[in-house]
Amino acid sequence: MVLKIWGRTNSTNVKKALWCAEELGLAYERIEAGGVFGVVNEPEFRALNPNGLVPVLEDGDLVLWESNVIVRYLAAKYGAGTLRLDDPAAQASAEKWMDWTLGGVVKPFADVFWGLVRTPPGERDPAKIEAGIVACNKVLAIADAALARQPWLSGENFGIGDIPLGVVAYGWFGLDIERADLPALKAWYERLTERPAYRKAVMIPLT
Repeated sequence: MVLKIWGRTNSTNVKKALWCAEELGLAYERIEAGGVFGVVNEPEFRALNPNGLVPVLEDGDLVLWESNVIVRYLAAKYGAGTLRLDDPAAQASAEKWMDWTLGGVVKPFADVFWGLVRTPPGERDPAKIEAGIVACNKVLAIADAALARQPWLSGENFGIGDIPLGVVAYGWFGLDIERADLPALKAWYERLTERPAYRKAVMIPLT
């Protein structure tokens, strides 16, 4: 049975699921939902995710929501030898960056992204945008320090720990803003852009 992934392609959270599926070479059906497509308030969708948010994954009888959980599940079920590491310590070390991104990067970046991309110029809050940029520069320095010691957040090889921040990084480096000089982070991002799955699932116009 083919996987189903509900969600629009320009959603940061949906991109995580799509990128992970592409990295694993999985066949899947994507169903438009969220944003201009609506759907998320319809009874059929709410039966899958009562929160009314995307992405939602259907794998046979299993229904999952929460993007990081979807990535973890796909890696655990389909990623043996690639996105799923046999060593629990190494896997946990990779996965900590997923929760770190969610807890420390997503909110300030959302203030920047929504302020510059999804808010009309006359309605923008420059102070909020600037505060978001300052906060992102500060927290991303933590990732930069880690990437100065190892090529990937997940360790010596690309893994699921790189996916959440990797999606954010496309927007961060694509916006016309003043970024701190974080060379290891920039080099990591450039390595991501060489991955076909990243180019397909993540590197689409920012909207």
